[in-house]
Amino acid sequence: MLLHRVTDWDDAYANGINVPRGERWPDAWVEPAAGYRKRMGEAGRARLGLAYGPGDRHRFDLFLPEGQPEGLVVFVHGGYWMRFDNSFWSHLAAGAVDSGHAVAMPSYTLCPQVRIRDIVAEIGQAVGAAAREVSGPVRLTGHSAGGHLASRMIAKDSPVPADVLKRVVNTVSISGLHDLRSIIRTGMNATLGLDAGEAAAESPALLEPIEGARLVCWVGGAERSEFIRQNALLANVWAGLGAATAAVVEPDRHHFTIIDGLADQNHPLTKALLDG
Repeated sequence: MLLHRVTDWDDAYANGINVPRGERWPDAWVEPAAGYRKRMGEAGRARLGLAYGPGDRHRFDLFLPEGQPEGLVVFVHGGYWMRFDNSFWSHLAAGAVDSGHAVAMPSYTLCPQVRIRDIVAEIGQAVGAAAREVSGPVRLTGHSAGGHLASRMIAKDSPVPADVLKRVVNTVSISGLHDLRSIIRTGMNATLGLDAGEAAAESPALLEPIEGARLVCWVGGAERSEFIRQNALLANVWAGLGAATAAVVEPDRHHFTIIDGLADQNHPLTKALLDG
């Protein structure tokens, strides 16, 4: 019998050096994201830099479909809670927007300026603010650390306002980090400052889902094994706690290409998000 044990936690979460030509990202997203914002702005269908709080990074961009939106999608970006902002991902709104939904993309304050629990609270505020701009059902999604934040919104102690939480009909965590305890063992925890108590309190896999939760965990087949493990973990645990869940492994996609499907209204990832 071959047993598996992680001996290098930094490598377990290192994507760039383990992906062929991984140095292309995040720069590869900059041009398509900027181009999408420009086109949507010229069409009068982009509202950029809307405030959801008092901080410099408490802002979200809202992309609108033609006509009345059928509902709202909120996409939360990744970067291990300590890098990037919403500007890298604008083009990923296209699939949902082309399907008739508005898409909000928030930024948030980064570690070490705040702790992960503070970011959780900020995203709750952002979802609430975006939902006040768009009526109808709300769908949540996010990538990597953003997958953690999106799924964290539908735990029982969610920071999302109660009236908005009732409108959340589906959540898709893409390459999400759902049990933060292993992050404590990585070098990046010098920036994140996670301790055992906060890791437990902010790990969706250690929390209970809201009543009626619907969750899809989506990961690439060419990703690090730790992301594949974390993907299956939350779907498995929450299925045992009454949520409707699915765990999907999309073949041949790695950590940077796994989100590409969101830009295409006909891609199975977009369809899984807009289902329900």
